Amino acid sequence: MNIRPIETSDAEVFLELNKRIDESGFMLHEPGERNLTAEQQRQAIERISSEERSVFFVAETDRQLAGFIAAFGGKMRRNRHSAYLALGVHDAFQGQGIATKLMNTVLEWAGRIGITRLELTVIKANVKAVKLYQKMGFQIEGEKVHSLMIDGEPANEYYMYKLLR
Repeated sequence: MNIRPIETSDAEVFLELNKRIDESGFMLHEPGERNLTAEQQRQAIERISSEERSVFFVAETDRQLAGFIAAFGGKMRRNRHSAYLALGVHDAFQGQGIATKLMNTVLEWAGRIGITRLELTVIKANVKAVKLYQKMGFQIEGEKVHSLMIDGEPANEYYMYKLLR
């Protein structure tokens, strides 16, 4: 498996990966809701890649994209030390350590550029993800009550964070 920065040429395959990950029910997009075109995805990759304090990595195995992690860095002086994370792994590749490797890659990147706080939100019912984040040193900071509606029912999310120094 290879962890590498995403490239604009990955746009179409990455879009398909996201659609597959959305089917898990644990992402912000509902299954079938993502309606970007490959060109719009390419532009989004280009935009994120050009931001000084943001990064996008993909996990590639057997020439397929198996997962991703994105870090969106703060843009203001007061939050430049922090980045918000989004992580997803294709269900066929789960349990192989891909999420851990992606997270370690982002931790290394954050340390290199001086980010000292990483944060994310995770659906409370996604116990596997919560345990992964806790294993990686993230702590629950709070709970967003009824922050999402999933299948017509309110769902809660955890705010989680990790301080790097």
